[in-house]
Amino acid sequence: METTEIVLAGVGEPEAMLVRSRELPAPGAGQAVVRVEASGVSFAEQQMRRGKYYDQPAFPFVPGYDLVGVVEALGGRAAPGADGSPVEVGQRVAALTKIGGWADRVVLDVADLVPVPDGVSAAEAETIVVNGVTAWRMLHRTARVRAGRTIVVLGANGGVGSTLVQLARHAGVRVIGTASPRGHDRLRELGAIPVDYHDDVPARVRELAPEGVAAVFDHVGGPGIAGSWRMLARGGTLVSYGSASTRDKPGSGTLAVLKLVARLAAWNHLPNGRGAHFFNLWAGKARHLDRYRAELRADLGRLFAMLAAGSITAQVARTFPLTEAAAALRFAEAGGFTGKVVLVPSE
Repeated sequence: METTEIVLAGVGEPEAMLVRSRELPAPGAGQAVVRVEASGVSFAEQQMRRGKYYDQPAFPFVPGYDLVGVVEALGGRAAPGADGSPVEVGQRVAALTKIGGWADRVVLDVADLVPVPDGVSAAEAETIVVNGVTAWRMLHRTARVRAGRTIVVLGANGGVGSTLVQLARHAGVRVIGTASPRGHDRLRELGAIPVDYHDDVPARVRELAPEGVAAVFDHVGGPGIAGSWRMLARGGTLVSYGSASTRDKPGSGTLAVLKLVARLAAWNHLPNGRGAHFFNLWAGKARHLDRYRAELRADLGRLFAMLAAGSITAQVARTFPLTEAAAALRFAEAGGFTGKVVLVPSE
């Protein structure tokens, strides 16, 4: 089989990415060929094209953090998917890949594939693979926010943010979300209280939650992380999961993340009952692969069930053909929309 894929050849503008076709290797035992129906455009790719993502591989490589597709072929003996059940040709599946998803066919380990239920389209499912798992784990495993509490979600109209808002509201949590004014109506529809991120956000949050909030979810990092810390009530939790503020600044992306992690660690030693965490979606995979896969199966399965039931809705900002990945990345970097940008097969 042949695959068409998008290649990041080096640091450069989105238009410098290459469209390449090559012969796809045959799947080995325990592997599957997946015909990709949807792949996401995440903040990770924005960092990667700048050479600033924390642990990106050496150039050249194919980006693409996650995908949804259909199994076209299996290699060797049939192997169980991430949910323990057999994976079959023709089955729709999802996978977290970190890289490699911007292609129309890929070879993946069957054990990393999670079935997508009937009634959920590929683009809909794609919006909650990396975004949904990130949001679910931060809310319920890291911050452990209880019903009736108040949280702040920075960038609440983004891919992770819009999903996090919905999961929190479904759990009975009050949400204050930051976004530009043009995104405020959509945030209200999702059930959040909108705040203009250009304003003095900590001061505005104190007006809405005078005692502080139970958790702040911050993808921005940089100097503004101190404001997120100040918004917490005693016993509250700051969850940092990105460094968007450094995207267009010169310097090492790795160093920026290490400085952020060190700052969060120092705050944990203060005697005020508050906690600070840097969320890493891939933590534990290398050392505890089976457990990692089981948790991914459980989390994604729960999220897909919620999506199928209408408890949460897919936030697709816009779709682009795979071969127009440069335009998709430009659109994603411009911001100002709600949800996730999705790549779909080219005609």
